[in-house]
Amino acid sequence: MTTPELSKTNGSTGTTGAPVPVTVARGDGIGPEIMDATLRVLTAAGARLAVEEIQIGEAVYARGHSAGIEPGAWESLRRTRVFLKAPITTPQGGGFKSLNVTIRKSLGLFANVRPCVAYPPFVPTRHPKMDVVIVRENEEDLYAGIEHRQTDEVTQCLKLISRPGCERIARYAFEYARRHGRSKVTCMTKDNIMKLTDGLFHRVFDEVAADYPDLVAEHWIVDIGTAKLADTPEAFDVIVTPNLYGDVLSDVAAQIAGSVGLAGSANVGEHAAMFEAIHGSAPTLAGQDAANPSGLLLAAVMMLVHIGQPEVAERVHNAWLATLEAGVATADVTGPGVGPVGTRAFADAVIDRLGQQPTTLPAVTYPAGQPQLAVPTATARPAPAKTMDGVDVFLHHDDRDPDALAALLREAGDGVGLDLTMITNRGVKVWPDGLPETFCTDHWRARFQSSRPGAASRAEVVDLLRRLDRAGLDFVKTEGLYRFDGEPGYSLGQGQ
Repeated sequence: MTTPELSKTNGSTGTTGAPVPVTVARGDGIGPEIMDATLRVLTAAGARLAVEEIQIGEAVYARGHSAGIEPGAWESLRRTRVFLKAPITTPQGGGFKSLNVTIRKSLGLFANVRPCVAYPPFVPTRHPKMDVVIVRENEEDLYAGIEHRQTDEVTQCLKLISRPGCERIARYAFEYARRHGRSKVTCMTKDNIMKLTDGLFHRVFDEVAADYPDLVAEHWIVDIGTAKLADTPEAFDVIVTPNLYGDVLSDVAAQIAGSVGLAGSANVGEHAAMFEAIHGSAPTLAGQDAANPSGLLLAAVMMLVHIGQPEVAERVHNAWLATLEAGVATADVTGPGVGPVGTRAFADAVIDRLGQQPTTLPAVTYPAGQPQLAVPTATARPAPAKTMDGVDVFLHHDDRDPDALAALLREAGDGVGLDLTMITNRGVKVWPDGLPETFCTDHWRARFQSSRPGAASRAEVVDLLRRLDRAGLDFVKTEGLYRFDGEPGYSLGQGQ
């Protein structure tokens, strides 16, 4: 559905130019209220937008679309390439996909950018100097959503990290820092444990950092890094991290800055961009005129900069800051002795201050004529020589005796050319020389290897699986053990 252009009002800056097509979704819960407030402010500020409205979320899930979005909505998104989205509610239970993840991955929105800023003394915070931007990789990691139940007791979620994905997000973070006058980029991973996946992210970050000698680059292990962020956020500037950690870190950062209700985000890709508040649909607040529209409004400010209307973005952002300074706020951010206002009244207060600038908080500026931040491309690399050492076979086996399982596997695989070298349970080596105290489930990994590195073949793996099947052993998954230019591309089991 197309709605009329958001036109200028008496408070407009008098800007000119053709309206920019933008897809808008009002969402669920508090979504329609905060979207209405946001669009009223944009209208009053003179935003030049041709809005196309789509429906997503609960009603669409109820019509049988498991991702919460219909084909016609995709047509609008691909046409406008700009999406201002209110929060939606995903139904409880299995069979429903995350709409946010679906949109981000389907449209290639690889970078999630979340500024988290403190506004003392007008928004209560313990960290008055905080000004951190989280740049989160958006398409990979555990959010690939590839999960399987493999045995009675064990389920699996695959963590996928690619070199091109790491390079694009790392380079985007450095480019963002340089564009916005930032001085430092911090990478956070857990590569002391996940040495291949998070190790790749860290290694590529270091490679990219060498191209930006004007910026400080550092790395933190994510657990202590999160603790440091919560305790001393002023120690950070721009943080870049894989998907799951970025999701957690950005909510932590937004909350300690003052409130998750103040944080907007941009999801940026080569072909499109989506702008949204970071909070959820808060259905218990729906219809009460109590929700804070600030997160969505600040996301809309980021959208205005993206589509080349920085003067309107600056006008809205400074009016919002002036509103905070005037002590006008919704219940989630009001300090002691300050009565909260509702969603509509807060939007009215921002509209009343269009054209004003804050006097205590720093005013924002968005330079005109600045091109969009270019989407980095990954560097082409020659393919490494790939050879096979063997195979890990994952088994559903109820007998909890590793020695008995080893005997069955060795008998079944005798003569294949691949030797049983290790059995693990949940990643801990239990054969040979396992410890009797190790707790075991019904999910096992059996490693079969050639006696010479790189000498295994797929034919041997297929023969092995046939023999295991004839022996009544229930294999649920296999993973090839490969070398790349002679370097092992697989981890050892804990205890080796």
